[in-house]
Amino acid sequence: MHRVGSAGNASGSSRPRKEKRLTYVLSAADDTKHCAGINCLTILKSKGSGESDYLYTGSRDGTLKRWAIDEDVATCSATFESHVDWVNDAVLVGSNTLVSCSSDTTLKTWNSLSNGVCTKTLRQHSDYVTCLAAAEKNGNIVASGGLGGEVFIWDIEAAVAPVSKSNDGTEEEASNGINSAGNTLPITSLRTISSSSNINLHSTSNHGYVPTAAKGHKESVYALAMNDSGTILVSGGTEKVVRVWDPRSGSKTMKLRGHTDNVRALLLDSTGRYCLSGSSDSMIRLWDLGQQRCVHSYAVHTDSVWALASTSTFSHVYSGGRDQSLYLTDLSTRESILLCTEEYPILQLALHDDSIWVATTDSSVHRWPAEGHSPQKVFQKGGSFLAGNLSFSRARASLEGSTPVPVYREPTLTIPGIPAIVQHEILNNRRHVLTKDTTGSVKLWEITRGVVIQDYGEVSFEEKKKELFEMVSIPAWFTVDTRLGSLSVHLDTPQCFSAEMYSADLNIAGKPDDDKVNLARETLKGLLAYWLAKRKQRLGLQSSSANGEVPSVKDISVRSMTHSRVEVDGSTDNDSMVYPPFEFSSVFPPSIITEGSHGGAWRKRITDLDGSEDEKDFPWWVLDCVLNNRLPPRENTKCSFFLQPYEGATIQISTQGKLSAPRILRIHKVINYVVEKLVLDKSADVIPGDGTFAPGVAGGPLQHSAVGDGTLRSGLRPWQRLKPSIEILCNNQVLSPDMSLATVRAYIWKKPDDLVLNYRLQQSR
Repeated sequence: MHRVGSAGNASGSSRPRKEKRLTYVLSAADDTKHCAGINCLTILKSKGSGESDYLYTGSRDGTLKRWAIDEDVATCSATFESHVDWVNDAVLVGSNTLVSCSSDTTLKTWNSLSNGVCTKTLRQHSDYVTCLAAAEKNGNIVASGGLGGEVFIWDIEAAVAPVSKSNDGTEEEASNGINSAGNTLPITSLRTISSSSNINLHSTSNHGYVPTAAKGHKESVYALAMNDSGTILVSGGTEKVVRVWDPRSGSKTMKLRGHTDNVRALLLDSTGRYCLSGSSDSMIRLWDLGQQRCVHSYAVHTDSVWALASTSTFSHVYSGGRDQSLYLTDLSTRESILLCTEEYPILQLALHDDSIWVATTDSSVHRWPAEGHSPQKVFQKGGSFLAGNLSFSRARASLEGSTPVPVYREPTLTIPGIPAIVQHEILNNRRHVLTKDTTGSVKLWEITRGVVIQDYGEVSFEEKKKELFEMVSIPAWFTVDTRLGSLSVHLDTPQCFSAEMYSADLNIAGKPDDDKVNLARETLKGLLAYWLAKRKQRLGLQSSSANGEVPSVKDISVRSMTHSRVEVDGSTDNDSMVYPPFEFSSVFPPSIITEGSHGGAWRKRITDLDGSEDEKDFPWWVLDCVLNNRLPPRENTKCSFFLQPYEGATIQISTQGKLSAPRILRIHKVINYVVEKLVLDKSADVIPGDGTFAPGVAGGPLQHSAVGDGTLRSGLRPWQRLKPSIEILCNNQVLSPDMSLATVRAYIWKKPDDLVLNYRLQQSR
């Protein structure tokens, strides 16, 4: 299991974070397709003729999808989006309940036939939840296991039952998450298996539940299986043993040893008598639980076995894993045959009548012939071999050149996915990100709009990165990762508010060229534009119904004001106008991952926000920025420098020592400053390095914006009539007028000391 950082502070996590983070996940293609590996599959058979069967897929992109299967066509009919990390497993229970688990440490329940409504979020695991198991004939029981060494047994009917309102305000504090209406959800009843066979009772007084806890696993759990009636549960993981439990009491009944590496896949027959296990030691073992021993072992694979599926009679097993091969093995005769090979490691299998669905680390899903009702038909095609009983036998056979030939060359149906992004580079302009996907295609993204602005095709990533290099220096105001197969852009306060640009550099029409634009603030406005519109509608309706005034938007809780000092950004109007460089697509909208003061982390597309979300759902600093135009204190927005005549220069101006200006100030503004000082018989308006006003000729204070904001307030522009040709140098290098002070400092000056700029009359070239 690839460990990745959570996008939010998950329950039980001890990782410190001063403030909650806001992440947005970009989507520039059809959202009916997965964009990362498929971790799980489950089938829902139709109940009547003429109705479609459904295939549910759970992906490393954090979503589940429902596919209607009709002959040779699979159509995505719903996307289930709420998890904030990889979806690792999913099972169907009861009549229409889908249960999923994730690396975000939660389980979620869904109405499997809905348009993606999450009905409950269950928080009890302390680490990634890796696997689930359900009792086919007992629709209320689901077991979950994870990297924390915990196994929980859930009564789903009790889990989704409403909690008594007598718990008062404490219910909200211990909530499980946000459902589609933004309501908080309670912790449910459960039975817990964690670290020895002793049964302990511990009460959750907030909700009146008394879950059962037992101890057993000391290390990570990767596989679970349960018999049809829910009376036997088996688990396996990094301890290399198969543990057997009574899920009704949480007591451990036996431990089965034999594997020499992690147990990664488990199956139980319907009665609970026989168990199949697949391991990273490349072996498949058949266990007789009545005899408490291994009765057969099968050396079929050349690498780790990660997925198992059996026929209904438990006579044959389909297996796949890291070697990308799908085998069919007769458990009685030990005869085995290679059905097909995939291009990527196989993660999970799902039998569907006479076919089998195969999930891999790729974003596509394939359906292959399997003869699930009559597996002997496959062996009649020839090419089978006898599975050995030693782990090295298949590896040795492979080295000797006796690799079997697959029975099937092409799948009967493919559900295509979007190639996952596997490499990225944030460019120096801090607005563009270069990416490369699994097919080698290189694209350029504009993250302030969430779109691909250039598709270069299959070119060298490194060469394209060099080609796009710009000598500019802008603070790192966001971070990026690709763990979900797409770009996840992370905003953390106060760092995200450190980057500014002039409106002229962003080509914002109708806005003064010298207006400073805070990139994070405008990006947040763009992301929450739909939410703001819905919020205004809701406030308007509330106002109309109350015959009163619309409530003020400045309604952030007092806690936010006492938690951290804030600044009002006076350079922009307090409005919800979204400028073109920050407009996000409504066709392929990004999703937001964040959390507020209650309920834990959540994920929604920006167009699905309904305006009811508030400080319980969003970080307070996000709302304070978008609603109140307040930004947290920012450091290093100014650059101190000395302006001196170049050696041998024939001109000289009087300055007030060290000067200070915004980091984004362009060199042409410094040129204008020098020109005005030369032409006008008075000092220009500059803030000295000590922060006091520069004195004028008459000794009075002047407005401090000549260098600071690039605007001259004298009202006189004689340099337009008589403009000496001035050039600015740093380290004896003539600077381009378009360079910013930050760029000069980073690429030309390259010293920790205060920047020194020199001026002189322009030299003839």
